[in-house]
Amino acid sequence: MPRPVRKASRLGALAMLTIAAGSASCSNDETTASPKPSGPRISLTSGKASLVVDLGGGEVDLARGDRTLLRFPLDALELGTVPAVDDITNYDPYRLYVPNPVYGALPVTWVDPTSATLASSTATHLAIELTYPNGIAATLNLDASAPQSFSAKLVPTKGVDTIAFFRLRPRGDAKEGFYGLGESYDDVNQRGKVRAMQLEFDTSTESGHNEAHVPIPMLLGTTGWGIFVESRFPGAFAVAKDAPDLVEAAFGTGKASAEGLTFHVFAEERPIDLPRHYYDLTGAPLLPARWALGPWVWRDENKNQAQVESDLATMRAKDLPATGYWIDHPYSTAIESFDFDPAKFTDPKSMIDKAHDLGFRMALWHVPYLEDAGAAKSLHDEAVTKGYFPPENGLVLNKDWGVPLDFTNPAAFTFWQDHVRTYTFLGVEGFKLDYAEDVLLGIGNKRNVWRFSDGSDERTMHSEYPLHYHRVYGETLPKEGGFLLCRAGAYGDQKNVSVIWPGDLDARMVKVGEKVKEGSDSWVAVGGLAASMIAGLSLGPSGFPFYGADTGGYRHSPPDKETFVRWFEQTALSTVMQSGNSASTVAWEPDATTGYDDELLELYRTYTRLHLRLFPYEWTYATNLAKDGRPIQRPLGLAFPELGVHPSDEYLFGDSLLVAPVVERGQTKRDVVFPPGRWLDYW
Repeated sequence: MPRPVRKASRLGALAMLTIAAGSASCSNDETTASPKPSGPRISLTSGKASLVVDLGGGEVDLARGDRTLLRFPLDALELGTVPAVDDITNYDPYRLYVPNPVYGALPVTWVDPTSATLASSTATHLAIELTYPNGIAATLNLDASAPQSFSAKLVPTKGVDTIAFFRLRPRGDAKEGFYGLGESYDDVNQRGKVRAMQLEFDTSTESGHNEAHVPIPMLLGTTGWGIFVESRFPGAFAVAKDAPDLVEAAFGTGKASAEGLTFHVFAEERPIDLPRHYYDLTGAPLLPARWALGPWVWRDENKNQAQVESDLATMRAKDLPATGYWIDHPYSTAIESFDFDPAKFTDPKSMIDKAHDLGFRMALWHVPYLEDAGAAKSLHDEAVTKGYFPPENGLVLNKDWGVPLDFTNPAAFTFWQDHVRTYTFLGVEGFKLDYAEDVLLGIGNKRNVWRFSDGSDERTMHSEYPLHYHRVYGETLPKEGGFLLCRAGAYGDQKNVSVIWPGDLDARMVKVGEKVKEGSDSWVAVGGLAASMIAGLSLGPSGFPFYGADTGGYRHSPPDKETFVRWFEQTALSTVMQSGNSASTVAWEPDATTGYDDELLELYRTYTRLHLRLFPYEWTYATNLAKDGRPIQRPLGLAFPELGVHPSDEYLFGDSLLVAPVVERGQTKRDVVFPPGRWLDYW
């Protein structure tokens, strides 16, 4: 491992350019295996990987060559039983790991197989019969599905009426790093973490929930294995919490337990190549419009059309690179009236045409609601009459706008698309899609019952609803040149979503959970700059390679000069650079309170130029995603696991740029870990 090098950063994020980098490889630490009896062994082989089934020892191992990467002993295939499965209980396994006084203890008993018998085998398929206590039985079907990839399905065959949960408990390496599981804010390495696969009420920060906007049930180990659980039901991962080599993945299937649990395991020599298997299973990520990868700007509340046109003209006059501009809420007369408020926007078509003439693309903020008021009331009444809302809904997360549309209803889907075209016909080419997280599982141990026109309910639609919502817009926009920025997501949604943004982070240089006190105001932070960077680095290996935070933050805006400068230094060296905050401050408007001045403006110009100049470099990696699956923003520990470190404040942007931002307030120096190779200071 190279010794960390202390290097003074300029005002900018440290960027290093490699000119002769060594290749990444996996750690040489062998997986620790406890002694076990040997017996009949049979293997499924796919490419350089294999599943080795030891019936005598009661174990299934994922191996690459002669090296075992991931072990599944008998106790890795657990079933969670209750006296009787009912249809009113909220079987949320997260509360089995993170208790909450609102949730009573569920009477769960975990049972492990006592024996395993080979039922059938072919060159590409194995069926293993598992016997459990209390008359319970199940079949484990294993298939070699693709090179270095295997699918598995655990299906109960006896005692199904008592099974409410499935739990996988594989063993990896006691020292390796863990990546994936979707968007997180505290650490890129998931070791020691419990992650819910759904939004949960959580009062530990100001937001009131756990910020699980994009949970992805896929975990990657740096010895070169991956596991993806293909389930929409509520889930939780506990990663090396009870033992350094133990991973637990629990899912609450309740009445649907008879359908079984499907999961996939895959292996690669380099862990950076593992996401390719996820894309092979769920679809390649949608590439953003090219313009969406240049710098773009927004204000939280535009005063009127004159302000928009002034912003566009000012950016060009001051030579501030920008390719896009979006107008945030409120611009319409109601939510969602599919219009522009004529008191503020007298000629929206002319405004959009002027933007295009100046080389800008235009986008709008949107949500999946119809306000029962103002100009939206007639549309709301039509939707009620024609059954475009869910037949049954539980409590909703948003406070003011009511129940989201039921996009599983084909007529409601078409109805919404027809009205979205009101904007696209004017020249709008992108949308910032907010919310879509109202379908919550439950409050306490009882279900928060929702029912949709396709027969689904909240137990799976908490995950699936964003896919329907995003597809409405994605299929309305052109295949080339359209763009979606979304807050929520789920597995497979990368086919619909261009870019994820994290929602409302703090406009401060604070970490998630940090207690902040400013004068008479105090709060527990959702997280600021550091949390934003971690979110982008956790999403890349989880199947969402394009990420753009609100540069400067949103909560408690405006950001001061130091926060804003440090933040745009980092986003300039990321996949997406978009700037805006809830106070609607912009770089070119001097402000004595925040400290925005000529120096800040010159730095902003420098870094927006840098981001724009990096487009050909980034686009090369973007177009390779469908082939190699490698994230564009790469956690250092995933790209170079042999270094043995997993920093959350240092990453690779592609192969050749090493980025080490400053995320601590007042900091002017920091340590940097250099991967193998010869590195040059970009500046």
